[in-house]
Amino acid sequence: MLIGPVFTRELVTQPRRTQHHILRTVYPLALWVLVLTAWMVLAGTQRIRNISDMARFGTILFQILATLNLAILTFLSAVTAASAVAQEKDKKTLVLLLMTQLSNHEVVLGKLFAALLEVFVMFVAAAPLFLLLPLFGGVDYRQVGTALAITAATIYLAGSLGSLIALAQEKTYQTLSTTALALVGWLALAEGAYFVLPRIGASAHVTDLVAACSPWQALWGGALTAFSPPQNVGGLPLPWAYTVFALVLAVVLNGIAVLRLRAWNPGRETFAPTPPETADAVADSAVQDNMQPHGEAARSHHIDARVRKVSTSSRQVWDNPILWRETQTRAYGRKMILVRLAYWSLFVLTMLALHDLIIPGKITAAGQNSVIPPTAQVLVPFFVLSLVIVNSLAVTSITNERDGGALELIMVTDLSPREFTLGKIGGVLWVTREMVLLPIVAAMYMWLNGALYLESFLCLAAGMLVMNVFGVMLGIHYGCHYANSRSAIGVSLATVFFLFLGIVTLIVLMISFSGSFQLQLAPFLAFIVGGCVSMYVALGSRKPSAAILAASIFLPPATFVAITSFLLGHVLSVFLLIAGFYGFTTLALLIPALAEFDFAMGRSKAVEE
Repeated sequence: MLIGPVFTRELVTQPRRTQHHILRTVYPLALWVLVLTAWMVLAGTQRIRNISDMARFGTILFQILATLNLAILTFLSAVTAASAVAQEKDKKTLVLLLMTQLSNHEVVLGKLFAALLEVFVMFVAAAPLFLLLPLFGGVDYRQVGTALAITAATIYLAGSLGSLIALAQEKTYQTLSTTALALVGWLALAEGAYFVLPRIGASAHVTDLVAACSPWQALWGGALTAFSPPQNVGGLPLPWAYTVFALVLAVVLNGIAVLRLRAWNPGRETFAPTPPETADAVADSAVQDNMQPHGEAARSHHIDARVRKVSTSSRQVWDNPILWRETQTRAYGRKMILVRLAYWSLFVLTMLALHDLIIPGKITAAGQNSVIPPTAQVLVPFFVLSLVIVNSLAVTSITNERDGGALELIMVTDLSPREFTLGKIGGVLWVTREMVLLPIVAAMYMWLNGALYLESFLCLAAGMLVMNVFGVMLGIHYGCHYANSRSAIGVSLATVFFLFLGIVTLIVLMISFSGSFQLQLAPFLAFIVGGCVSMYVALGSRKPSAAILAASIFLPPATFVAITSFLLGHVLSVFLLIAGFYGFTTLALLIPALAEFDFAMGRSKAVEE
């Protein structure tokens, strides 16, 4: 049965699902639309005079598609593998798997490859498109094969990392946030060490070994560079050295997961511990059993004869019990402190990178000649990671209640929709306060050192606050409207991730094939229309709303105008567009949650006469 019955069942049942056919069709189709858009931009902005123009187009297109393919599939593999195991834990079905005769490796590898099956289907479906790129010129088939090998190895490694973290953590939010931090931390450490080591006098051999740990260096240092030979690491070209490193590390991570599976699971939080009062009462009863006759001891065990110790001091619950629980208790587990420490560590690395890039009073020369300065290249991944973590907590704050059976209890209480929704929003923002405030601190550091004007800093800080509230409301909306926790988490995180990935892709296309705005507008209309349709399907298909329809129609075009305003240097225009349209979308999601909460969550409403 290949890897085991868990994988075999997924292998048999997945082709019966509609999602399987949608993914393997939509993903290569989206990449193909990107190719057509790039061609229309090239043909509309300049004349193609000779073969070298075609070769330049093929090279730039291959670099964009290979990088995009690596980023998308790496993110999906890590999140899919982590959420698959986390869902088993939330529904208490992982304990049932451990009670069967399945061995550790059948459970670990079965869940891993079952989760990665859809990702590898997308990878295989997109491979023929990459094989067509050498027809433009500027790219050969060896480069395509190397890029695909790097992507496949990274998918396996990211999935193994997500699976290991999910098996070790207790809560879904801990799993998702730690997985995101581990991915970004891995890339940040590898890239940072690669640039820092030569400056401190490290040997070229050590620098090459560090480069072999980064998929970005392997892709751009070997696969995407057509004319310069790749670096050699231990006798192997850099791309293949990274591929070996990724496969070996994935095997090590899976080995740790197999060895520690039953030591980590079930965890301490699976079963509720005995309260201190109950333990004291049991100890007192045992002493009485030794001192009293048998009959007296039996009567002393009666519920009316027990004397319980009642604490005279108690915590006062606020008027909003949801907000009190989110902020005053460990609602998301004791390991949240590890998540915060990991985030603080990444923040320190980001600040060190900024300090190295910024000269007191002015930006380095490298930043003056770049449309996207190096400081933005450092800060943007940190900002996106913060928003992904905030969004993951928002969606899991709802899905955890549903999977734990607490949502049904909330439905029979007199909690109002306003108390529940606003309590969740306030609780999420409080728990993720570091993720909300530290990016603003990084922007303030740039302003204090002359890297940002005051207007730019104020617009950036206010815009990040708007996007954080948008991410929270987006997660709560998906958590309320998707009964399947895995679907809610996947759709919510994918919306945030692909939103920023689409923005970066459009910026790169505009820069790579520069020309007049009028000629570029027509090709990009396909992306704008596709974004409108995708957004409405994700947000409003389950509960149609006129406000959500309006947000789906106007938000993608507004985002496109904001991108062009950013490239033109109009900071205030970018802020007004972001604040206005993303703020409207937040209200479009918030108002139904307040007014139609009972319908969304499944609680019956009285019929109005």
